[in-house]
Amino acid sequence: MTAVLTKPRPIRLKGRSYLALTLTPELPLEDWLIRLDELAALSAGFFLRRPVVLDIEGLELDRAELRDLVGKLSGRGVRIMGIEGARASMLGSDLPPAMSGGRSAADVEPPAAEPVSEAVVAVAPESVVRSDPTPGKPTPSIIVTQPVRSGQSLFFPEGDVTIVGSVASGAEVVAGGSIHVYGTLRGRALAGTMGNASARIFCSRLEAELLAIDGFYKTAEDMEPELRGKAVQIWLEGETFKVGSIA
Repeated sequence: MTAVLTKPRPIRLKGRSYLALTLTPELPLEDWLIRLDELAALSAGFFLRRPVVLDIEGLELDRAELRDLVGKLSGRGVRIMGIEGARASMLGSDLPPAMSGGRSAADVEPPAAEPVSEAVVAVAPESVVRSDPTPGKPTPSIIVTQPVRSGQSLFFPEGDVTIVGSVASGAEVVAGGSIHVYGTLRGRALAGTMGNASARIFCSRLEAELLAIDGFYKTAEDMEPELRGKAVQIWLEGETFKVGSIA
């Protein structure tokens, strides 16, 4: 009898780049946490589902203080994916891993003092029936009648966002559904953030810094040059970004 040995399929390792926020605490930590609470209060869900790196380079902390800081951030809904600038002796299995070598990206400005719903959003959420949800169940949406300026973060996890204008460089639009931009998209557009892989991104002119659908990201460096400046729609097929013309 001949024994047949079947090799299992190899594990496939794939690299993927993600854009993360970097928090740089300052002493005294209690005062810094108060300022962080004030920032988060200006934009509900500002840290929701955002990958965050904690940079403590040059900060005099011991292991217990670092663990306490990570715990307090976690209690505020800020999930730390890694720690930069920490001594090896400070880290362990009870703390996020060490990180280094991150590339600098455009700054994410704090939300404006006035709520986005008052300063930018001109139309209250309305019911719009889409083809993909459960039949008969309306999907909420908002319409923004002014451009989204640099430093603003427009966050609407309940459904679609339509912007009658442009999204400036350094601005961010985060939607649970699809994003429609009737102007130039220069900033960041993150659609389908609540697990909606069928969400799409539409824009009249593509100049984006970053696109994301259901957690899959594509940075400006990864975008095909021939798509720049074009009217396009972007969607996912599996884990692959697809782009089609809408002109």
